[in-house]
Amino acid sequence: MVPVRVLIPSGALGLGFDADAFEAGLARNPDIIAIDGGSTDSGPYYLGTGSAKYSHNSIKREWQILMEARERLGVPLLIGTAGTCGSKTAVDQLVDITQQIASQLGHKLKLAILYSDQNPSDLSVDQLTALEPQIEVSQEIVNDCTNIVALAGAEQIQSALDTGADIVIAGRATDTAVISALPLARGCDPGASWHGAKIGECGALATTNPTSGTILIEFDKDGFVVEPMAADARATPRTVSAHMLYENSDPFVLYEPGGHLDVREANYEQLDARRVRVTGSKWVPNPVYTVKLEGARQAGFQTTSMVMVRDERYVRNIEDWLKGLRAYCEPLITTAPGQTYDLEFRLIGQNATLGELENKSGLPVEIGVLCIVTATTQELATEIAKLLNPQLLHMPLTADEPLPTFAFPYSPAETERGPLYEFCLKTPISSSILMRISISKVSVLNFIRNASMIF
Repeated sequence: MVPVRVLIPSGALGLGFDADAFEAGLARNPDIIAIDGGSTDSGPYYLGTGSAKYSHNSIKREWQILMEARERLGVPLLIGTAGTCGSKTAVDQLVDITQQIASQLGHKLKLAILYSDQNPSDLSVDQLTALEPQIEVSQEIVNDCTNIVALAGAEQIQSALDTGADIVIAGRATDTAVISALPLARGCDPGASWHGAKIGECGALATTNPTSGTILIEFDKDGFVVEPMAADARATPRTVSAHMLYENSDPFVLYEPGGHLDVREANYEQLDARRVRVTGSKWVPNPVYTVKLEGARQAGFQTTSMVMVRDERYVRNIEDWLKGLRAYCEPLITTAPGQTYDLEFRLIGQNATLGELENKSGLPVEIGVLCIVTATTQELATEIAKLLNPQLLHMPLTADEPLPTFAFPYSPAETERGPLYEFCLKTPISSSILMRISISKVSVLNFIRNASMIF
């Protein structure tokens, strides 16, 4: 069989990539240019609101570069989890950008658009199974979601490519499905296709120069070859094998729609100074094909404020100071019937990241006390934050000492963050129920909308 070359410009659209490395990749005549567009790294807000986290200008600038490259080579351009979260609104935003660029460049395109949004009214909790860590799944939670997306697998991506599209813009999809779809469709080894896709999902992260972005994966009937495109980057057995640890609970097993990847018998061979070949990876199909759902819902409103504490005595006794602050302020907070609030303090410089799990200690020069108020309404959250304001600035450590004065880093001290969102749905569901996918024939055309838009 003829090997399949997949060029991955970077780990995600909007992150940037080395221009020379990308050009070197184009010179290798890839069969497809594939890139991820999403991330849950920055929390549930983006899925909750259906918005993008990356800079609009960066996305448009990089997407134009990729569109121009696709035009030169005449190969498909594919992006998954468009617009950070992969919701319909995020997909449509990238479609608008694509239309603008195509008009500007005079490109006539066939564009396949794959939406992965799910209607809560079509979902029954009887079809759902919660993933670890166990999160309660109820019809109320499903109905409360502002957005629910299903992670498309390779089959859905393949159906979009089968339309003959020049560009495929997919909603939520697994990072690996975007890369593995074409190699699988052309008969490459399934284990190698999924393993190579995992290694290439974040671009050059699996090389000695992670920030260079661009990487080329060549798939064949027995394995795959990893080759970074930056002149000063190398792939080694260590950098390649180690990527199975990245965002994965098991370094040897990776779960995907329809099965799992097993790399316990994988062999990593250094072909030369820059390339690594991998063989021996196995793909294990599941008896029942399932996909994962992700959902987010609104969980109140937030207002924050921060005060900087530098007095050494207060820094040493900051926990006692916080206990006194909370004990003084909470009795002063009043709420209307049906209203609730949560008051959280994070000590920037001490344990703000890990909280009680922090195992390192030391005396910092200063501590930033970040106050996070979450409440039923924005008005209540801000009212509580303002109630805290004078105490954050002047609360004494003990009752019989002069009032101290700390420092607010900005004015006004209170910042209204608006609606707060939380992940509330991470569960697999049988796709035969959800998307009418026939596993024997893999018919997923109903998963694709507007699959032949011509500009």
